[in-house]
Amino acid sequence: MTVKTTLSFTDRHPHFLVKKVGQGVFATQSVAVALEQMIQDEQERDVALDALTQDIRARMETPRSAFIDEDDAFAAARAKQ
Repeated sequence: MTVKTTLSFTDRHPHFLVKKVGQGVFATQSVAVALEQMIQDEQERDVALDALTQDIRARMETPRSAFIDEDDAFAAARAKQ
């Protein structure tokens, strides 16, 4: 579905799009394409943050007895020095 709307831009907005196209962030100067990319980026960020949140919660539920002593954790790296 396409919705027609009127948008007003300051001089700053098209300069921003041109800059982002030059950096390879957006493929074109199309506002619709830029918005789609921003929507996709936000969805991907939400997925990543949800995964990180789940990982942190799982680690917080780990009993202290399951923790690895720091000397044991870094023993192999120290042995290579």
